[in-house]
Amino acid sequence: AAAASSNITTDQQALLALKDHIISDPTNLLAHNWTSNASVCTWIGITCDVNSHRVTALDTSQFNLQGTIPSQLGNLSSLTILNLSHNKLSGSVPSSIYTMHTLKFLDFTDNQLSGSVSSFVFNMSSIVDIRLTNNRLSGELPKNICNYLPHLKALFLDKNMFHGKIPSALSKCKQLQQLNLQLNNLSGAIPKEIGNLTMLKGISLLYNKLQEALVLGMNNLVGVLPATIFNMSTLKVLILINNSLSGSLPSRIDLSLPTVEVLILALNRFFGTIPSSITNASKLTVLELGGNTFSGLIPDTIGNLRNLEWLNLSKNSLTSSTSKLSFLSSLANCKKLRSLKLAGNPLDGFLPSSIGNLSKSLETLVIANCSISGNIPQAISNLSNLLTLVLERNKLTGPISITFGRLQKLQGLYLASNNLVGSFPDELCHIGRLAELALLDNRHSGSIPSCVSNLTSLRYLYLGSNRFTFVIPSTFWSLKDILFFDFSSNFLVGTLSFDIGNLKVLLGINLSENNLSGDMPATIGGLKDLQFMDLAYNRLEGPIPESFGDLTSLEVLNLSKNKISGSIPKSMEKLFYLRELNLSFNELEGEIPSGGIFANFTAESFMGNELLCGLPNLQVQPCKVSKPRTEHKSRKKILLIVIVLPLSIALTIAITLALKYKLIECGKRSTVLSNDSILSSQATLRRFSYLELLQATDNFAENNIIGRGGFGSVYGARLEDGMKIAIKVFHQQCASALKSFEAECEVLKKIRHRNLIKVISSCSNDDFKALVLEYMSNGSLGDWLHSSNY
Repeated sequence: AAAASSNITTDQQALLALKDHIISDPTNLLAHNWTSNASVCTWIGITCDVNSHRVTALDTSQFNLQGTIPSQLGNLSSLTILNLSHNKLSGSVPSSIYTMHTLKFLDFTDNQLSGSVSSFVFNMSSIVDIRLTNNRLSGELPKNICNYLPHLKALFLDKNMFHGKIPSALSKCKQLQQLNLQLNNLSGAIPKEIGNLTMLKGISLLYNKLQEALVLGMNNLVGVLPATIFNMSTLKVLILINNSLSGSLPSRIDLSLPTVEVLILALNRFFGTIPSSITNASKLTVLELGGNTFSGLIPDTIGNLRNLEWLNLSKNSLTSSTSKLSFLSSLANCKKLRSLKLAGNPLDGFLPSSIGNLSKSLETLVIANCSISGNIPQAISNLSNLLTLVLERNKLTGPISITFGRLQKLQGLYLASNNLVGSFPDELCHIGRLAELALLDNRHSGSIPSCVSNLTSLRYLYLGSNRFTFVIPSTFWSLKDILFFDFSSNFLVGTLSFDIGNLKVLLGINLSENNLSGDMPATIGGLKDLQFMDLAYNRLEGPIPESFGDLTSLEVLNLSKNKISGSIPKSMEKLFYLRELNLSFNELEGEIPSGGIFANFTAESFMGNELLCGLPNLQVQPCKVSKPRTEHKSRKKILLIVIVLPLSIALTIAITLALKYKLIECGKRSTVLSNDSILSSQATLRRFSYLELLQATDNFAENNIIGRGGFGSVYGARLEDGMKIAIKVFHQQCASALKSFEAECEVLKKIRHRNLIKVISSCSNDDFKALVLEYMSNGSLGDWLHSSNY
């Protein structure tokens, strides 16, 4: 009785020592419950043996305790379960813990424990499960780690800071079934002795710095895979993805790994054939061999893997025994198959109609870049649960089957880079969940159907490098959630709709190499997320909208090979993310902005615009520097008053006298003024026809009027050679206007002064009388005399 009391007291003292080392107990579970007033066996988290009344289990997991582990805890000499996981315990693990002979389960997962364990002796003869995951433990793993752990079945040391080599002594843990060393800094070769762990069911060495021989995922391991790895007869999962492992697979891999369910050897350098015996591994659910250099035939018996859910043989050099791809018919037996990827193999055949017999559970089918020819079988529409269909980069011909409309769950359809012909079938518009559609680089023709607006889930649309014609349907601009569309290298015509501004989340536009015309709509500036825009090789004209300065996410802009005119908006200087700009071969003019991102661009961005000016490194003409108009204002006012005012008074008097005495009849009854007319005393006049004046003023349009008077109107006009002129047209209904025409002819013939408007020509007949004058871009005399700037 005294001995029993002493042992219980020892247990109580050990637990109270733990309580004393806790500095934070937010739920007060220990503070209110672990007291000397109550029996230890009634404390929360404590389990006692019913006979000996000794503590056999301590479980304070997820108590959110903060503190350290005392060495006295090792005095719990009857303890079988120690679980302190998911707390905030720190400091080192006392060596006394690793010598608890009765302990079977140790879990310190998810704490902040630190220190080295390299010098410790794991002398726990009863231990079955050790879990030290997600702490800060460091140092090398003890070389004798398994010398005294005869019953260990699970060892979890992942997510720590262990370094050095994996000890070969791990092979002495003969009962080991689970080994997890991932997310450490382990290096060197994985010892071949691990192959002696015949009870092993799961092993993970991901995210270390392992080298040579064997690699279990995303390391830099190279070398031949040790044959012993295939001797783990109880192994269920083997993942060796993304390394540089080489070698061939055992000819009787089914006998080597009889219980394997997941075999992932993708992205390595394995070679040779896929042994037909692999089809006897009947428990396989996942087989990933993609990204290697396997060659030979895909076994026609692969359909024997009745439990197969995922098959990836992509990017090898595999072939089929027949042009009908007979292995596909075999796979019809795999009723659980959800994903089939065969891309990048030289299959050199055609898709059989039996492809429609594949599993109704199939969600992903990828047969890209496999030299597949012929038509797409209509039977493919039987795969009603298909989410992704990839047949791009083959030699497929014929039209897209109208039966594709049955694939109502389809989210991605990729048929690019084939020889498909025909129109865009309306049936595709019925696939309401379609998010990505890629038909680019084919021979499709006709128009883009207006029903495309039904694809409200569409995010990416690729129709480039085809033969589509006509205009972009107005309904397309209602796809407000689309992220990217590519209509490049077609024969599209018409203008860009103002409704493009509806596509508020748009990231990219490619409309290059079409026949689009007209101005670029200013509404493009509202596309705040736009990163890429290519409108090159069209017939766009007009200016670059000022609103382009609002495209704050833009990275690439190509407007080359158009007829865009006007100046480059200075507002574009604030496009901080713009890294590629091509405005070459347009009709732009004026100064190239030099601020902001424009400092990064070279002459190639602006070449082929003869009227641009700017810095020398841009290989354009220098800009003319004009004096500020604010200089010498007083002097200019005086000169204007002294010189211009008397001249204008003299001109007014002269015209009045001319009207009074009717000095001359100007012009003859002809449509063109001859050089020997009343104005022949001036320099040789340019000849104009009435038709030329009509065209230059857009039929004397109202919006071209730049001035009005009692006897007529003055029109601004631009001739075909670019010359700007003013045309004063006299009212024929007013007799006084006709007299004014004659008088002005006479007066302007006699008066010469550099500050007076020059007469270029005149046009007169019974129904029309006009003077063609030099255009004064700085306004009228009255504007200057009454200007607030001088």
